[in-house]
Amino acid sequence: MIPHELLLKQVHDHPYPLVFATISGAHLYGFPSPDSDFDLRGVHLLQPGQLLGLDEGEETVERSGVRDGLEMDLVTHDAKKFFTLMLRKNGYVLEQLLSPLVVYTTPEHEQLKALARDCITRHHAHHYLGFAATQWKLFQKENPPRVKPLLYVYRVLLTGIHLMRTGEVQANLLTLNETARLPYIDDLVERKLSGPEKGRLETADIELHEREYSRLLAELELAGMNSTLPERPSAKEALNALLLRLRNVVA
Repeated sequence: MIPHELLLKQVHDHPYPLVFATISGAHLYGFPSPDSDFDLRGVHLLQPGQLLGLDEGEETVERSGVRDGLEMDLVTHDAKKFFTLMLRKNGYVLEQLLSPLVVYTTPEHEQLKALARDCITRHHAHHYLGFAATQWKLFQKENPPRVKPLLYVYRVLLTGIHLMRTGEVQANLLTLNETARLPYIDDLVERKLSGPEKGRLETADIELHEREYSRLLAELELAGMNSTLPERPSAKEALNALLLRLRNVVA
């Protein structure tokens, strides 16, 4: 259960006006443990004086800790930085923008969501390939390895494959597996939710997941090569116009 009122309180305590705040991390991915922290992500807005004056505002705000009994990790970027990331092959910010777990929203948030489709390109495959490789290294670091980083590996790979094939940003692993039908996903999620005693893998399991990682990595590479998504984003002009409106600047 998501404590919206407590999360909204953290949003109201933010030092800058917000365009939106959503929940990312394990809650978005579909496998939060009872003790999972809440990853709040969003966009804040610096005023012209905070951009041009001597007292500069924070381009990125990061806050973490336990508040009102909840462990939270809050990260927001100023609108210009976030919009710039949207125009790059950064699937992570699109997942945050399009997260259905909304804590705070504005009309401009809805406009941004509409523009997200014009930021997606076939080159986002590279983002998910790199992200998956990083998560796989984390998985291999521990002996015996844990279930949690492996779930992140599969989430990233399936999100990338789905995006290349459909143009849709979907970050929930359970939803993705309705199409992928990987027989081991439900078991991995159950083991992760059961706690540390079931959160480690046996040698036989590792061999299976090594094969599956290689197979899905190749599948993502092929999906990127065959994708009909555009070569480059087309939303720059619209994002620039929205940014100027947010800053109360006349182009």
